[in-house]
Amino acid sequence: MGVFIFFLAPQNIRAFGLYAAIMGTFHWTEYLGIAISNPSTLSADSFVLNHSAHYLLAAIMSWVEFALESYFFPNLKSMWIFWIIGFLLCFFGDLLRKIAMITAHSNFTHIVQFVRNEGHKLVTNGVYSNMRHPSYVGWFWWSIGTQIVLVNPLCTILYAIISWLFFRDRVYVEEITLHNFFGDEYVEYQKNVGTGLPFIRGYHLGMPIAH
Repeated sequence: MGVFIFFLAPQNIRAFGLYAAIMGTFHWTEYLGIAISNPSTLSADSFVLNHSAHYLLAAIMSWVEFALESYFFPNLKSMWIFWIIGFLLCFFGDLLRKIAMITAHSNFTHIVQFVRNEGHKLVTNGVYSNMRHPSYVGWFWWSIGTQIVLVNPLCTILYAIISWLFFRDRVYVEEITLHNFFGDEYVEYQKNVGTGLPFIRGYHLGMPIAH
């Protein structure tokens, strides 16, 4: 459907077709990534379509902005250079995320684990040798890219802020569990590798644990 919209719709609507194709590809490959990397956890939730109410609300806000600006400022939505920039951000962000999923293999899950499963190992090879949270880095830039594709100036800023706040908190909580799971091994890993997310340090030993 997204491809048809992109090629057949009026110029000021075409970006939404590209966006729809990007969204569809992302959610299908999320399911496929889990099917390849950790099939024992595979379920309908692996599409991450029901990620959260906030995720749905953010999507609706972006659709509303696109619709209003397409009507009142049609030339804005015809600036194809932003389609290309946004597409590249989405493509490479999603690619990084899927590489991270496959590299982590059975150690990757969509939900933060608070109990260490048998066979759970600390992954430090491949993309994890350059950043501690490559799947989050990929998702962060992908989310911003979706709004650049739509040429949504307001939601581009909003998505950047909300995504940053979400991953700041997510990484903090996840790294508390990783310290509990791997102890000194994770401390050494933190010393040598950053999170990969801008201005996000994660949790380090000695920091207060937020409740």
